[in-house]
Amino acid sequence: MNISQAIIKRIEGLCQERNMTINALCNISGVTQSTVNDIMNGKTYNTGIATIKKLCDGIGISILDFFDCDLFSNLEQEIK
Repeated sequence: MNISQAIIKRIEGLCQERNMTINALCNISGVTQSTVNDIMNGKTYNTGIATIKKLCDGIGISILDFFDCDLFSNLEQEIK
């Protein structure tokens, strides 16, 4: 799994845990729907940390909580 796929799965999981739609996440985090759609559809490979921080603020967690997940433990090597 690469970092982009892990971020998508993490956002999906956090939204499911909170019974929150992606649209609701956009509204409370202040991140545009098009930006989140691009992330979730894999069009944005390098999601900026500022965007992830805004999403975390909307969900009500810290950046540390976001990345403190097994999804990020065994990522593919990015440099080949």
